[in-house]
Amino acid sequence: MQKLFTTKRLCRAGVIAALYVALTYAFGGLSFGGFLQIRPAEALCILPLFYIEAIPALYVGCMLSNLTSPFFLYDVFLGSLATLLAAILSYLVGVFLKKRGWKLFLGGLFPVLVNAFVIPLIIVFLCGDTGGKETLVGAYFFFVGSMLVTQSLWVYGLGIPLYFAIERSEKQLRE
Repeated sequence: MQKLFTTKRLCRAGVIAALYVALTYAFGGLSFGGFLQIRPAEALCILPLFYIEAIPALYVGCMLSNLTSPFFLYDVFLGSLATLLAAILSYLVGVFLKKRGWKLFLGGLFPVLVNAFVIPLIIVFLCGDTGGKETLVGAYFFFVGSMLVTQSLWVYGLGIPLYFAIERSEKQLRE
């Protein structure tokens, strides 16, 4: 049985959390831009496919990042819980699926779907931002569609190259 808390894992978790915060803060208000979120830190959501320590790291990184969110109280707790749930589900995909294509597709799908359906709940129903839409339901589905696009862009667009870089690096370490 592997030890869960090793120095290497704790350091890696710290680096992941710090990267998530730094990448989010680097884009300032654009990271929380309502229907169009410029948040390349979401590419890191692919990491639970490789490392169990990425689960708490993403949670903590998201929580710290959301301290500057305009939806502060809700985003810090509920937004971070969405990231935690997505990270756990992605990790389970990495454990149970061995085919790279399916692992990569499904491992990225959870961060996309969970965030796309949870974050608009925070924005529309808890914070009342309708994005100019007339009804709450219309606003919710507008934000869901927007989040599906932007999350897919970051999780797959940057996450896939990250996945292959880590896979190549891990393979070199084993040789």
